Amino acid sequence: MILTITPNPSLDRTYELPVLQRGEVLRATADRMDPGGKGVNVSRAVAAAGHRTLAVMPLGGAPGALVAELLGAEGIEVAPVRVTGDTRSNITLVEPDGTLTKINAPGPELSAGDAVSLLETVRTHSAGADWIACCGSLPRGLAPEWYAELVARAHEAGARIALDTSGPSLLAALRERPDVVKPNAEELAQAVGRPLATVGDALKATRELRDAGARTVLASLGADGQLLAGAEGTYHATARVAVVRSNVGAGDASLAGFLTAGGVGPDALASAVAHGAAAVQLPGSVMPTPADLVPSAVTVTTDIPLDRALTEPAS
Repeated sequence: MILTITPNPSLDRTYELPVLQRGEVLRATADRMDPGGKGVNVSRAVAAAGHRTLAVMPLGGAPGALVAELLGAEGIEVAPVRVTGDTRSNITLVEPDGTLTKINAPGPELSAGDAVSLLETVRTHSAGADWIACCGSLPRGLAPEWYAELVARAHEAGARIALDTSGPSLLAALRERPDVVKPNAEELAQAVGRPLATVGDALKATRELRDAGARTVLASLGADGQLLAGAEGTYHATARVAVVRSNVGAGDASLAGFLTAGGVGPDALASAVAHGAAAVQLPGSVMPTPADLVPSAVTVTTDIPLDRALTEPAS
């Protein structure tokens, strides 16, 4: 069982457009509504893969009730912490070439009591969890050290923690030695305080995060694959992708694939890349099922292409 924590969940609306024109009335060719937030997406991907998951999150107002309803329809158990403000609603506009325009609302401000309630809800439900995945940005009202406290409490209870966040929240949590951290290239560059132009630059940055406390680093490099750096070794993996339809939630699907495959070593990395590659070929934030995966399209190697320029350099 994988328990997820999403401190700032959302109701996500995705619209596919023939063209994006500023100042015009636009007519969508397709639309969908999904429960959103990084931890929510991890739970959705875990459930789509046929594994048990429980999603902990603060929920408020009609949007929060709809998030819980949509997750229930996907067979996902929700452990909500009721808050005063409305759960945020986010909008994604998708153009035919796959370009995404996202509008993310700030979400409600949580109280000190809400912060404690979230920690206690995780403690109450974490017995028997194989992994606890803490994902996404922190909402207003939660200090950057909140994730660090969560990691410390989880370790005291004997649980393994995967952390997917960025900025001060990530840096503060490193001192508590999370079992896995999952930055993308931009978040990795931000964490080490310098641009990343090559796969070799990214590899060096993952090692610095390990030196700072992360036990394993799973770094997403977009079209350039993923890096895994841990006690078991260092690996690079890529996958063939026919058409990118939407990358919303692809990193979350990837983390789910990594954790459901054990969260350690090259086999887990291959699962992560297969899940991420499948997700980008699906609309909106649809999570892949086992039928969507193409393991044969994934290549894993210890021969890291250090001089390979990143398709999208991170600054």
